[in-house]
Amino acid sequence: MDVGIIGLGRMGANMARRLHRGGHRVVVFNRTAEKTRELAAEGPVPAFSLEELGDLLPAPRAVISMLPAGEPTETMLGELAGVLAPGDTVVDGGNADFHDSQRRHGMLAGHGLRFVDAGVSGGVWGLENGYGLMVGGDRDAVEALRPILETLAPPGGFVHCGASGAGHYVKMVHNGIEYGLLQAYGEGFEILHASEYGLDLGAIAEAWMHGTVIRSWLLELMGRAFEAHGNELADVKDWVADSGEGRWTVEEAMALDVPAPIITLSLLARFRSRQEESFAAKAVAALREQFGGHAIRTE
Repeated sequence: MDVGIIGLGRMGANMARRLHRGGHRVVVFNRTAEKTRELAAEGPVPAFSLEELGDLLPAPRAVISMLPAGEPTETMLGELAGVLAPGDTVVDGGNADFHDSQRRHGMLAGHGLRFVDAGVSGGVWGLENGYGLMVGGDRDAVEALRPILETLAPPGGFVHCGASGAGHYVKMVHNGIEYGLLQAYGEGFEILHASEYGLDLGAIAEAWMHGTVIRSWLLELMGRAFEAHGNELADVKDWVADSGEGRWTVEEAMALDVPAPIITLSLLARFRSRQEESFAAKAVAALREQFGGHAIRTE
């Protein structure tokens, strides 16, 4: 099948490689032309403008956008609406807010274009292992893409979640769960690290991978992290980013009156990691001094 991919970052480039290896004809475009040239050297067809991308794909065209959420995706979809023709399909494989996906479905439908939202999980390992795909959109549009989706996903790893926005909705909750899992592993290993026993955390992570109820791919990756950075993780700064999905999950939980304390606290823990110092903690220490005469630390 012919498919275009826009955005050749870590995810987009590896998805293009997997599709090319799977026998599809892949046309690639990136704003930075050098990335396009680098990937084209491996077999995909290069395009150096959206117009050229459109010309290189036979109708009805299928184009996957792998751009960051927000303005980059919004701008690209607007430009694509002027390049593609009625009957063509645009897939947003980035981590978009599902409300945006619902709106974009309607916006592109006004141009005669079909829109599919695809939550993509797998990270840098997706090239070899396949990508978990959570897809939303009209059934006929999704079914037309099935050869591409089944090549990208491992066996059993592709699900059509429902109407427009459903794919990004499910991916949002998936990432919210991920926040909680990461935080639980992080806290558990911090307790082990602080103990009196001088524990080998990498060895423990490896042992836990065999037969225990908390074994998982994340635990395997935790072991690899200790192998790469040492037991102390000394060269890793305690600063944790978030790309939006955790916030959206918490907002949706609040809107639905669903208690989600673990996901919420894991999100707040990420915010705390970005503070050089906590003013709130200073305020609490000062208050304890005032009401109880408790000592404060000045260094």
